[in-house]
Amino acid sequence: MTTPYSHRPGTDDHAGPPPGCPAHGLVADAFGGDHLAPSGLRRLYGPEAENDPMGLYEKLRAEHGSVAPVLLHGDVPAWLVLGHSENLHMTRTPSQFSRDSRRWSAVNDGSVPPDHPLAPIFTWQPICVFADGADHERLRGAVTDSIGRIDHRGVRRFINRYSNRLVNDFCQDGKADLVSRFAEHLPMMVMIQILGMPEEYSEQLVQAARDMIKGTETAVESNEYVMGALNRLVARRRAAPREDFASWLVEHPAGLTDAEVAQHLRLVLIAAYETTANLIANVLRMVLTDPRFRAQLSGGHMTLPEAVEQTLWDEPPFTTIFGRWAVGDTELGGQRIKAGDALVVGIAAANVDPVVRPDVNASMQGNRAHLAFSGGPHECPGQDIGRAIADTGIDALLLRLPDIQLAVPEEDLRWSASLMSRHLQELPVTFAARPPQDVAGPPSATPQHAPRTEWQVESPRPVPAQAAPGPAVVPPPPPVPTAPAGAQPPTVPPAGQIPQQRRPAAPARAWQAVVRWWRGY
Repeated sequence: MTTPYSHRPGTDDHAGPPPGCPAHGLVADAFGGDHLAPSGLRRLYGPEAENDPMGLYEKLRAEHGSVAPVLLHGDVPAWLVLGHSENLHMTRTPSQFSRDSRRWSAVNDGSVPPDHPLAPIFTWQPICVFADGADHERLRGAVTDSIGRIDHRGVRRFINRYSNRLVNDFCQDGKADLVSRFAEHLPMMVMIQILGMPEEYSEQLVQAARDMIKGTETAVESNEYVMGALNRLVARRRAAPREDFASWLVEHPAGLTDAEVAQHLRLVLIAAYETTANLIANVLRMVLTDPRFRAQLSGGHMTLPEAVEQTLWDEPPFTTIFGRWAVGDTELGGQRIKAGDALVVGIAAANVDPVVRPDVNASMQGNRAHLAFSGGPHECPGQDIGRAIADTGIDALLLRLPDIQLAVPEEDLRWSASLMSRHLQELPVTFAARPPQDVAGPPSATPQHAPRTEWQVESPRPVPAQAAPGPAVVPPPPPVPTAPAGAQPPTVPPAGQIPQQRRPAAPARAWQAVVRWWRGY
Protein backbone atom coordinates (compact mmCIF):
# COMPACT_ATOMS: atom_id res chain seq x y z
CA MET A 1 0.00 0.00 0.00
CA THR A 2 1.31 3.45 -0.83
CA THR A 3 1.00 6.31 1.57
CA PRO A 4 -1.83 8.78 0.91
CA TYR A 5 -0.81 11.22 -1.76
CA SER A 6 -2.02 14.36 -3.44
CA HIS A 7 -5.56 14.58 -4.73
CA ARG A 8 -6.10 12.92 -8.11
CA PRO A 9 -9.66 12.46 -9.47
CA GLY A 10 -10.98 15.96 -8.85
CA THR A 11 -10.58 19.09 -10.94
CA ASP A 12 -8.07 21.10 -8.95
CA ASP A 13 -5.01 18.84 -8.83
CA HIS A 14 -3.69 16.61 -11.59
CA ALA A 15 -0.26 15.85 -10.21
CA GLY A 16 1.45 12.61 -11.19
CA PRO A 17 2.18 9.67 -8.91
CA PRO A 18 4.45 10.37 -5.94
CA PRO A 19 8.05 9.15 -5.94
CA GLY A 20 8.25 5.44 -5.25
CA CYS A 21 4.64 4.78 -6.25
CA PRO A 22 4.26 1.41 -8.02
CA ALA A 23 2.57 3.23 -10.88
CA HIS A 24 5.91 4.79 -11.88
CA GLY A 25 7.61 3.04 -14.75
CA LEU A 26 4.60 0.93 -15.76
CA VAL A 27 3.61 1.07 -19.42
CA ALA A 28 0.48 -0.20 -21.15
CA ASP A 29 1.13 -3.67 -22.55
CA ALA A 30 -0.89 -4.88 -25.52
CA PHE A 31 -0.24 -8.50 -24.56
CA GLY A 32 -1.95 -8.70 -21.19
CA GLY A 33 0.36 -6.75 -18.86
CA ASP A 34 -0.44 -3.66 -16.86
CA HIS A 35 -2.69 -1.15 -18.63
CA LEU A 36 -2.26 2.36 -17.29
CA ALA A 37 -3.04 5.78 -18.61
CA PRO A 38 -0.24 8.32 -19.12
CA SER A 39 -1.11 9.73 -15.69
CA GLY A 40 -0.23 6.39 -14.11
CA LEU A 41 -3.81 5.59 -13.09
CA ARG A 42 -5.47 2.29 -13.84
CA ARG A 43 -8.53 2.16 -16.03
CA LEU A 44 -11.83 0.54 -15.02
CA TYR A 45 -12.43 -0.21 -18.70
CA GLY A 46 -10.41 -1.88 -21.42
CA PRO A 47 -8.67 -5.28 -21.60
CA GLU A 48 -7.38 -5.53 -18.02
CA ALA A 49 -10.70 -4.55 -16.43
CA GLU A 50 -12.71 -6.79 -18.74
CA ASN A 51 -10.49 -9.89 -18.62
CA ASP A 52 -9.63 -9.96 -14.93
CA PRO A 53 -11.56 -7.41 -12.84
CA MET A 54 -10.82 -9.15 -9.55
CA GLY A 55 -7.13 -9.16 -10.35
CA LEU A 56 -7.34 -5.45 -11.11
CA TYR A 57 -9.05 -4.77 -7.79
CA GLU A 58 -6.29 -6.59 -5.91
CA LYS A 59 -3.60 -4.58 -7.73
CA LEU A 60 -5.39 -1.38 -6.76
CA ARG A 61 -5.73 -2.56 -3.16
CA ALA A 62 -2.03 -3.36 -2.99
CA GLU A 63 -1.06 -0.01 -4.51
CA HIS A 64 -3.49 2.35 -2.79
CA GLY A 65 -5.28 0.61 0.06
CA SER A 66 -9.03 0.64 0.59
CA VAL A 67 -9.76 3.61 -1.75
CA ALA A 68 -8.02 3.90 -5.12
CA PRO A 69 -7.90 6.58 -7.86
CA VAL A 70 -9.07 5.15 -11.19
CA LEU A 71 -10.22 6.23 -14.64
CA LEU A 72 -13.66 5.65 -16.15
CA HIS A 73 -14.48 5.58 -19.88
CA GLY A 74 -12.76 8.43 -21.69
CA ASP A 75 -10.17 8.58 -18.87
CA VAL A 76 -12.57 10.45 -16.59
CA PRO A 77 -11.14 10.36 -13.03
CA ALA A 78 -13.00 8.76 -10.13
CA TRP A 79 -12.39 6.88 -6.88
CA LEU A 80 -12.99 3.13 -6.52
CA VAL A 81 -13.82 2.14 -2.94
CA LEU A 82 -12.41 -1.32 -2.24
CA GLY A 83 -12.78 -1.76 1.52
CA HIS A 84 -15.87 -3.31 3.08
CA SER A 85 -16.18 -0.82 5.95
CA GLU A 86 -15.34 2.11 3.67
CA ASN A 87 -18.13 1.10 1.29
CA LEU A 88 -20.58 0.79 4.17
CA HIS A 89 -19.60 4.25 5.44
CA MET A 90 -19.99 5.78 2.00
CA THR A 91 -23.38 4.20 1.26
CA ARG A 92 -24.73 4.98 4.74
CA THR A 93 -23.66 8.63 4.86
CA PRO A 94 -25.56 10.55 2.17
CA SER A 95 -24.70 13.82 3.94
CA GLN A 96 -21.10 13.29 2.78
CA PHE A 97 -21.56 11.14 -0.33
CA SER A 98 -24.64 12.10 -2.31
CA ARG A 99 -26.46 10.20 -5.05
CA ASP A 100 -27.25 13.46 -6.88
CA SER A 101 -25.11 13.29 -10.03
CA ARG A 102 -25.58 17.02 -10.63
CA ARG A 103 -22.83 17.51 -8.04
CA TRP A 104 -20.23 15.87 -10.32
CA SER A 105 -17.61 18.47 -11.14
CA ALA A 106 -16.66 16.63 -14.36
CA VAL A 107 -20.21 17.14 -15.68
CA ASN A 108 -20.32 20.77 -14.59
CA ASP A 109 -17.00 21.68 -16.25
CA GLY A 110 -17.90 19.90 -19.49
CA SER A 111 -15.21 17.22 -19.35
CA VAL A 112 -17.96 14.56 -19.37
CA PRO A 113 -20.21 15.17 -22.42
CA PRO A 114 -23.94 14.33 -22.53
CA ASP A 115 -23.28 11.50 -24.99
CA HIS A 116 -20.71 9.79 -22.75
CA PRO A 117 -21.07 5.97 -22.87
CA LEU A 118 -22.06 5.92 -19.19
CA ALA A 119 -24.65 8.68 -19.63
CA PRO A 120 -27.65 6.34 -19.16
CA ILE A 121 -26.22 5.48 -15.73
CA PHE A 122 -25.20 8.87 -14.36
CA THR A 123 -27.46 11.41 -16.12
CA TRP A 124 -29.70 12.91 -13.44
CA GLN A 125 -33.31 11.78 -13.60
CA PRO A 126 -36.32 12.40 -11.34
CA ILE A 127 -36.00 9.06 -9.55
CA CYS A 128 -35.14 7.94 -6.04
CA VAL A 129 -31.70 6.64 -7.03
CA PHE A 130 -30.53 10.22 -7.71
CA ALA A 131 -32.27 11.78 -4.69
CA ASP A 132 -31.43 12.27 -1.04
CA GLY A 133 -33.41 13.36 1.99
CA ALA A 134 -37.13 14.12 1.69
CA ASP A 135 -37.22 13.67 -2.10
CA HIS A 136 -35.64 10.25 -1.74
CA GLU A 137 -38.12 9.23 0.96
CA ARG A 138 -41.10 10.27 -1.16
CA LEU A 139 -39.96 8.50 -4.32
CA ARG A 140 -38.51 5.40 -2.71
CA GLY A 141 -41.58 5.13 -0.51
CA ALA A 142 -43.73 4.76 -3.62
CA VAL A 143 -41.42 2.02 -4.92
CA THR A 144 -41.19 0.05 -1.65
CA ASP A 145 -44.93 0.32 -1.01
CA SER A 146 -45.63 -1.02 -4.49
CA ILE A 147 -43.10 -3.82 -4.08
CA GLY A 148 -44.82 -4.71 -0.82
CA ARG A 149 -48.06 -5.34 -2.72
CA ILE A 150 -46.52 -8.01 -4.95
CA ASP A 151 -47.99 -11.47 -4.39
CA HIS A 152 -44.86 -13.58 -3.86
CA ARG A 153 -46.70 -16.87 -4.25
CA GLY A 154 -48.17 -15.64 -7.51
CA VAL A 155 -44.70 -14.58 -8.65
CA ARG A 156 -43.36 -18.06 -7.93
CA ARG A 157 -46.18 -19.50 -10.01
CA PHE A 158 -45.09 -17.34 -12.94
CA ILE A 159 -41.44 -18.30 -12.38
CA ASN A 160 -42.26 -22.01 -12.55
CA ARG A 161 -44.49 -21.52 -15.59
CA TYR A 162 -41.89 -19.50 -17.51
CA SER A 163 -39.09 -21.85 -16.43
CA ASN A 164 -41.06 -24.80 -17.81
CA ARG A 165 -41.73 -22.88 -21.02
CA LEU A 166 -38.05 -22.08 -21.51
CA VAL A 167 -36.92 -25.64 -20.75
CA ASN A 168 -39.56 -26.98 -23.15
CA ASP A 169 -37.83 -25.05 -25.95
CA PHE A 170 -34.64 -27.09 -25.64
CA CYS A 171 -35.35 -30.19 -23.50
CA GLN A 172 -35.64 -32.47 -26.57
CA ASP A 173 -32.26 -31.32 -27.94
CA GLY A 174 -30.14 -32.86 -25.18
CA LYS A 175 -28.01 -29.71 -25.10
CA ALA A 176 -28.41 -25.96 -24.55
CA ASP A 177 -26.67 -22.73 -23.67
CA LEU A 178 -28.17 -21.82 -20.31
CA VAL A 179 -27.16 -18.16 -20.58
CA SER A 180 -28.90 -17.26 -23.82
CA ARG A 181 -31.77 -19.75 -23.49
CA PHE A 182 -32.56 -19.51 -19.79
CA ALA A 183 -30.72 -16.99 -17.59
CA GLU A 184 -31.14 -14.02 -19.94
CA HIS A 185 -34.84 -14.62 -20.55
CA LEU A 186 -36.41 -15.81 -17.29
CA PRO A 187 -35.90 -12.57 -15.30
CA MET A 188 -37.29 -10.42 -18.13
CA MET A 189 -40.32 -12.68 -18.56
CA VAL A 190 -41.10 -12.47 -14.84
CA MET A 191 -40.39 -8.75 -14.44
CA ILE A 192 -42.57 -7.60 -17.32
CA GLN A 193 -45.37 -9.72 -15.85
CA ILE A 194 -44.89 -7.97 -12.49
CA LEU A 195 -44.75 -4.54 -14.12
CA GLY A 196 -47.83 -5.28 -16.23
CA MET A 197 -46.40 -5.31 -19.77
CA PRO A 198 -46.19 -8.95 -20.98
CA GLU A 199 -47.20 -7.85 -24.48
CA GLU A 200 -43.92 -5.91 -24.76
CA TYR A 201 -41.73 -8.99 -24.27
CA SER A 202 -39.28 -9.54 -27.12
CA GLU A 203 -35.71 -10.54 -27.81
CA GLN A 204 -34.93 -6.91 -28.61
CA LEU A 205 -36.12 -5.82 -25.16
CA VAL A 206 -33.91 -8.43 -23.52
CA GLN A 207 -30.82 -7.33 -25.45
CA ALA A 208 -31.55 -3.61 -24.96
CA ALA A 209 -31.82 -4.09 -21.21
CA ARG A 210 -28.45 -5.82 -21.05
CA ASP A 211 -26.82 -3.30 -23.40
CA MET A 212 -27.86 -0.29 -21.34
CA ILE A 213 -25.38 -0.73 -18.51
CA LYS A 214 -22.43 -1.91 -20.61
CA GLY A 215 -21.29 1.58 -21.56
CA THR A 216 -21.33 0.67 -25.27
CA GLU A 217 -21.84 3.01 -28.20
CA THR A 218 -25.43 1.79 -28.51
CA ALA A 219 -26.32 2.21 -24.82
CA VAL A 220 -28.17 5.50 -25.40
CA GLU A 221 -30.19 3.99 -28.26
CA SER A 222 -31.03 0.95 -26.12
CA ASN A 223 -32.18 3.23 -23.34
CA GLU A 224 -34.54 5.02 -25.74
CA TYR A 225 -36.02 1.69 -26.86
CA VAL A 226 -36.72 0.58 -23.28
CA MET A 227 -38.16 3.96 -22.31
CA GLY A 228 -40.49 3.87 -25.30
CA ALA A 229 -42.01 0.60 -24.06
CA LEU A 230 -42.33 1.94 -20.50
CA ASN A 231 -43.90 5.24 -21.57
CA ARG A 232 -46.54 3.29 -23.49
CA LEU A 233 -47.23 1.25 -20.36
CA VAL A 234 -47.63 4.35 -18.17
CA ALA A 235 -50.11 5.85 -20.65
CA ARG A 236 -52.17 2.65 -20.64
CA ARG A 237 -52.22 2.38 -16.84
CA ARG A 238 -53.02 6.06 -16.34
CA ALA A 239 -56.10 5.50 -18.52
CA ALA A 240 -57.04 2.05 -17.16
CA PRO A 241 -55.29 0.87 -13.96
CA ARG A 242 -54.91 -2.84 -13.21
CA GLU A 243 -53.47 -4.97 -10.44
CA ASP A 244 -49.82 -4.56 -11.40
CA PHE A 245 -46.72 -2.65 -10.33
CA ALA A 246 -47.13 0.12 -12.91
CA SER A 247 -50.68 0.85 -11.77
CA TRP A 248 -49.63 0.92 -8.11
CA LEU A 249 -46.98 3.52 -8.89
CA VAL A 250 -49.44 5.58 -10.94
CA GLU A 251 -52.01 5.54 -8.12
CA HIS A 252 -49.62 5.96 -5.18
CA PRO A 253 -50.40 8.85 -2.79
CA ALA A 254 -46.91 10.25 -3.42
CA GLY A 255 -48.34 11.63 -6.65
CA LEU A 256 -45.63 10.62 -9.10
CA THR A 257 -45.70 12.28 -12.50
CA ASP A 258 -45.76 10.16 -15.65
CA ALA A 259 -42.05 10.83 -16.14
CA GLU A 260 -41.29 9.76 -12.56
CA VAL A 261 -43.36 6.59 -12.94
CA ALA A 262 -41.67 5.65 -16.23
CA GLN A 263 -38.19 6.29 -14.86
CA HIS A 264 -38.85 4.20 -11.75
CA LEU A 265 -40.22 1.38 -13.87
CA ARG A 266 -36.98 1.54 -15.88
CA LEU A 267 -34.95 1.46 -12.67
CA VAL A 268 -36.79 -1.57 -11.31
CA LEU A 269 -36.80 -3.42 -14.63
CA ILE A 270 -33.13 -2.94 -15.51
CA ALA A 271 -31.74 -3.41 -12.00
CA ALA A 272 -33.80 -6.55 -11.37
CA TYR A 273 -33.14 -7.97 -14.83
CA GLU A 274 -29.37 -7.53 -14.92
CA THR A 275 -28.89 -8.60 -11.32
CA THR A 276 -31.01 -11.73 -11.62
CA ALA A 277 -29.76 -12.82 -15.06
CA ASN A 278 -26.18 -12.70 -13.80
CA LEU A 279 -27.11 -14.37 -10.52
CA ILE A 280 -28.83 -17.29 -12.25
CA ALA A 281 -25.88 -17.85 -14.58
CA ASN A 282 -23.37 -17.62 -11.72
CA VAL A 283 -25.24 -20.05 -9.47
CA LEU A 284 -25.64 -22.54 -12.32
CA ARG A 285 -21.94 -22.29 -13.13
CA MET A 286 -21.02 -23.03 -9.52
CA VAL A 287 -23.42 -25.99 -9.40
CA LEU A 288 -21.93 -27.40 -12.61
CA THR A 289 -18.25 -26.78 -11.92
CA ASP A 290 -17.76 -27.17 -8.16
CA PRO A 291 -18.33 -30.80 -7.03
CA ARG A 292 -18.60 -29.71 -3.38
CA PHE A 293 -21.27 -27.19 -4.26
CA ARG A 294 -23.42 -29.72 -6.12
CA ALA A 295 -22.85 -32.42 -3.51
CA GLN A 296 -24.02 -30.11 -0.74
CA LEU A 297 -27.16 -29.30 -2.71
CA SER A 298 -28.01 -32.88 -3.64
CA GLY A 299 -27.12 -34.14 -0.15
CA GLY A 300 -29.41 -31.66 1.57
CA HIS A 301 -26.58 -29.84 3.36
CA MET A 302 -27.30 -26.66 1.40
CA THR A 303 -30.57 -25.31 0.07
CA LEU A 304 -30.83 -23.34 -3.15
CA PRO A 305 -31.44 -20.07 -1.25
CA GLU A 306 -28.21 -20.75 0.65
CA ALA A 307 -26.44 -21.47 -2.63
CA VAL A 308 -27.71 -18.15 -3.95
CA GLU A 309 -26.31 -16.32 -0.90
CA GLN A 310 -22.91 -18.00 -1.29
CA THR A 311 -22.85 -16.88 -4.92
CA LEU A 312 -23.75 -13.33 -3.89
CA TRP A 313 -20.50 -13.34 -1.92
CA ASP A 314 -18.30 -15.01 -4.54
CA GLU A 315 -19.77 -13.73 -7.84
CA PRO A 316 -22.06 -10.76 -7.12
CA PRO A 317 -24.24 -9.79 -10.10
CA PHE A 318 -22.98 -6.19 -9.98
CA THR A 319 -19.22 -5.88 -9.51
CA THR A 320 -19.53 -2.12 -8.92
CA ILE A 321 -22.22 0.56 -8.71
CA PHE A 322 -21.65 4.03 -10.08
CA GLY A 323 -21.83 6.32 -8.30
CA ARG A 324 -21.64 8.62 -5.32
CA TRP A 325 -20.51 12.26 -5.40
CA ALA A 326 -18.71 14.04 -2.61
CA VAL A 327 -20.81 16.79 -1.04
CA GLY A 328 -17.71 18.57 0.30
CA ASP A 329 -14.02 18.03 0.91
CA THR A 330 -13.57 14.94 3.06
CA GLU A 331 -11.38 11.90 3.71
CA LEU A 332 -12.08 8.24 3.05
CA GLY A 333 -9.71 5.33 3.45
CA GLY A 334 -6.72 7.63 3.84
CA GLN A 335 -7.46 9.49 0.60
CA ARG A 336 -8.35 13.16 0.28
CA ILE A 337 -11.68 13.43 -1.53
CA LYS A 338 -12.64 16.80 -2.98
CA ALA A 339 -16.15 18.21 -3.35
CA GLY A 340 -17.66 17.06 -6.65
CA ASP A 341 -15.47 13.96 -6.97
CA ALA A 342 -17.12 10.77 -8.26
CA LEU A 343 -16.89 7.54 -6.28
CA VAL A 344 -17.68 3.95 -7.28
CA VAL A 345 -19.12 1.38 -4.86
CA GLY A 346 -16.76 -1.60 -5.14
CA ILE A 347 -19.12 -4.49 -4.43
CA ALA A 348 -17.00 -7.42 -5.63
CA ALA A 349 -13.83 -5.99 -4.10
CA ALA A 350 -15.54 -5.36 -0.75
CA ASN A 351 -16.85 -8.93 -0.65
CA VAL A 352 -13.26 -10.25 -0.65
CA ASP A 353 -11.79 -7.56 1.60
CA PRO A 354 -9.19 -9.44 3.72
CA VAL A 355 -10.28 -7.45 6.77
CA VAL A 356 -13.71 -9.15 6.80
CA ARG A 357 -12.95 -12.28 4.77
CA PRO A 358 -9.35 -13.43 5.25
CA ASP A 359 -10.10 -16.84 3.67
CA VAL A 360 -11.97 -16.35 0.39
CA ASN A 361 -12.56 -20.11 0.15
CA ALA A 362 -14.46 -20.26 3.44
CA SER A 363 -18.17 -21.00 3.35
CA MET A 364 -20.33 -17.93 3.97
CA GLN A 365 -23.56 -19.84 4.66
CA GLY A 366 -25.91 -17.88 6.89
CA ASN A 367 -23.93 -14.65 6.44
CA ARG A 368 -25.72 -11.83 4.59
CA ALA A 369 -23.13 -9.13 5.24
CA HIS A 370 -22.16 -9.05 1.56
CA LEU A 371 -22.69 -5.86 -0.44
CA ALA A 372 -24.25 -7.52 -3.48
CA PHE A 373 -27.26 -5.21 -3.19
CA SER A 374 -25.29 -2.17 -1.98
CA GLY A 375 -26.21 -0.70 1.42
CA GLY A 376 -27.61 2.25 3.28
CA PRO A 377 -30.77 4.13 2.25
CA HIS A 378 -30.21 3.19 -1.41
CA GLU A 379 -29.92 -0.56 -0.82
CA CYS A 380 -31.86 -2.45 -3.49
CA PRO A 381 -35.50 -2.62 -2.35
CA GLY A 382 -36.41 -5.50 -4.67
CA GLN A 383 -33.64 -7.90 -3.76
CA ASP A 384 -36.05 -10.54 -2.42
CA ILE A 385 -37.81 -10.68 -5.80
CA GLY A 386 -34.45 -11.30 -7.47
CA ARG A 387 -33.64 -14.05 -4.99
CA ALA A 388 -37.04 -15.66 -5.61
CA ILE A 389 -36.57 -15.64 -9.39
CA ALA A 390 -33.10 -17.15 -9.05
CA ASP A 391 -33.74 -19.92 -6.53
CA THR A 392 -37.19 -20.89 -7.87
CA GLY A 393 -36.06 -20.81 -11.50
CA ILE A 394 -32.89 -22.82 -10.87
CA ASP A 395 -34.83 -25.30 -8.75
CA ALA A 396 -37.31 -25.78 -11.61
CA LEU A 397 -34.49 -26.24 -14.14
CA LEU A 398 -32.69 -28.84 -12.03
CA LEU A 399 -35.93 -30.72 -11.37
CA ARG A 400 -36.54 -30.91 -15.11
CA LEU A 401 -32.93 -31.78 -15.99
CA PRO A 402 -31.36 -33.52 -12.96
CA ASP A 403 -28.54 -35.05 -15.06
CA ILE A 404 -27.34 -31.74 -16.48
CA GLN A 405 -23.58 -31.53 -17.10
CA LEU A 406 -21.19 -28.85 -18.37
CA ALA A 407 -20.45 -29.51 -22.04
CA VAL A 408 -16.98 -27.90 -22.14
CA PRO A 409 -14.00 -27.72 -19.80
CA GLU A 410 -14.47 -25.03 -17.17
CA GLU A 411 -11.41 -23.14 -18.41
CA ASP A 412 -13.12 -22.67 -21.79
CA LEU A 413 -15.92 -20.55 -20.31
CA ARG A 414 -15.76 -16.92 -21.41
CA TRP A 415 -16.89 -13.76 -19.67
CA SER A 416 -17.93 -10.28 -20.73
CA ALA A 417 -17.33 -7.37 -18.39
CA SER A 418 -18.37 -3.75 -18.09
CA LEU A 419 -17.93 -1.12 -15.42
CA MET A 420 -20.81 -2.47 -13.35
CA SER A 421 -21.11 -6.17 -14.13
CA ARG A 422 -19.40 -9.31 -15.31
CA HIS A 423 -21.39 -12.12 -16.85
CA LEU A 424 -20.89 -15.41 -18.63
CA GLN A 425 -21.13 -15.28 -22.39
CA GLU A 426 -22.25 -18.92 -22.60
CA LEU A 427 -22.87 -21.87 -20.31
CA PRO A 428 -23.16 -24.90 -22.64
CA VAL A 429 -24.60 -28.05 -21.06
CA THR A 430 -25.71 -31.55 -22.04
CA PHE A 431 -28.43 -33.79 -20.59
CA ALA A 432 -30.68 -36.67 -21.56
CA ALA A 433 -33.31 -35.51 -24.03
CA ARG A 434 -36.81 -35.36 -22.59
CA PRO A 435 -40.27 -34.51 -23.94
CA PRO A 436 -41.88 -31.14 -23.13
CA GLN A 437 -44.20 -30.76 -20.15
CA ASP A 438 -47.32 -28.80 -19.36
CA VAL A 439 -46.04 -25.35 -18.44
CA ALA A 440 -48.71 -24.99 -15.73
CA GLY A 441 -47.63 -28.14 -13.89
CA PRO A 442 -44.85 -28.63 -11.34
CA PRO A 443 -41.39 -29.13 -12.86
CA SER A 444 -40.37 -32.78 -12.97
CA ALA A 445 -37.83 -35.00 -14.72
CA THR A 446 -40.66 -37.47 -15.43
CA PRO A 447 -43.13 -36.65 -18.24
CA GLN A 448 -46.45 -35.81 -16.68
CA HIS A 449 -48.34 -38.27 -18.87
CA ALA A 450 -46.25 -41.18 -17.53
CA PRO A 451 -47.87 -43.40 -14.85
CA ARG A 452 -47.12 -42.25 -11.32
CA THR A 453 -45.18 -44.77 -9.27
CA GLU A 454 -44.72 -43.18 -5.88
CA TRP A 455 -47.63 -45.05 -4.34
CA GLN A 456 -47.06 -48.48 -5.98
CA VAL A 457 -46.50 -51.26 -3.44
CA GLU A 458 -43.92 -53.89 -4.24
CA SER A 459 -44.72 -56.29 -1.38
CA PRO A 460 -47.33 -56.63 1.39
CA ARG A 461 -46.68 -54.98 4.70
CA PRO A 462 -44.99 -57.45 7.10
CA VAL A 463 -46.96 -58.53 10.16
CA PRO A 464 -45.44 -57.17 13.42
CA ALA A 465 -43.59 -59.88 15.34
CA GLN A 466 -45.44 -59.24 18.61
CA ALA A 467 -48.87 -59.73 17.05
CA ALA A 468 -50.13 -63.33 16.85
CA PRO A 469 -51.93 -63.79 13.57
CA GLY A 470 -55.10 -65.84 13.45
CA PRO A 471 -56.04 -68.37 10.84
CA ALA A 472 -55.28 -67.14 7.41
CA VAL A 473 -58.15 -66.34 5.09
CA VAL A 474 -57.36 -66.36 1.42
CA PRO A 475 -59.71 -64.09 -0.51
CA PRO A 476 -59.51 -63.68 -4.25
CA PRO A 477 -56.10 -62.38 -5.36
CA PRO A 478 -54.12 -60.44 -4.46
CA PRO A 479 -53.60 -62.28 -1.13
CA VAL A 480 -53.88 -60.14 1.99
CA PRO A 481 -52.59 -61.17 5.46
CA THR A 482 -55.26 -61.82 8.07
CA ALA A 483 -55.60 -59.34 10.94
CA PRO A 484 -54.91 -60.57 14.50
CA ALA A 485 -57.75 -62.27 16.36
CA GLY A 486 -60.30 -59.79 17.64
CA ALA A 487 -59.12 -57.00 15.39
CA GLN A 488 -61.46 -55.12 13.09
CA PRO A 489 -61.28 -56.31 9.49
CA PRO A 490 -59.19 -54.07 7.28
CA THR A 491 -61.01 -51.58 5.17
CA VAL A 492 -60.20 -51.25 1.51
CA PRO A 493 -59.25 -47.65 0.69
CA PRO A 494 -61.47 -46.07 -1.91
CA ALA A 495 -60.04 -45.39 -5.33
CA GLY A 496 -57.44 -42.64 -5.29
CA GLN A 497 -56.73 -42.85 -1.55
CA ILE A 498 -53.20 -43.49 -0.39
CA PRO A 499 -52.81 -47.16 0.62
CA GLN A 500 -52.63 -47.96 4.33
CA GLN A 501 -48.97 -48.93 4.27
CA ARG A 502 -47.99 -45.43 3.08
CA ARG A 503 -49.64 -43.58 5.94
CA PRO A 504 -46.52 -43.38 8.16
CA ALA A 505 -45.14 -41.02 5.47
CA ALA A 506 -48.09 -38.63 5.76
CA PRO A 507 -46.07 -35.89 7.55
CA ALA A 508 -43.56 -35.94 4.73
CA ARG A 509 -46.36 -35.71 2.19
CA ALA A 510 -47.87 -32.80 4.07
CA TRP A 511 -44.55 -30.98 4.06
CA GLN A 512 -44.16 -31.63 0.33
CA ALA A 513 -47.62 -30.14 -0.20
CA VAL A 514 -46.57 -27.02 1.71
CA VAL A 515 -43.42 -26.74 -0.40
CA ARG A 516 -45.44 -27.10 -3.61
CA TRP A 517 -47.84 -24.40 -2.41
CA TRP A 518 -44.96 -22.02 -1.61
CA ARG A 519 -43.31 -22.63 -4.95
CA GLY A 520 -46.53 -21.72 -6.68
CA TYR A 521 -47.77 -24.99 -8.14
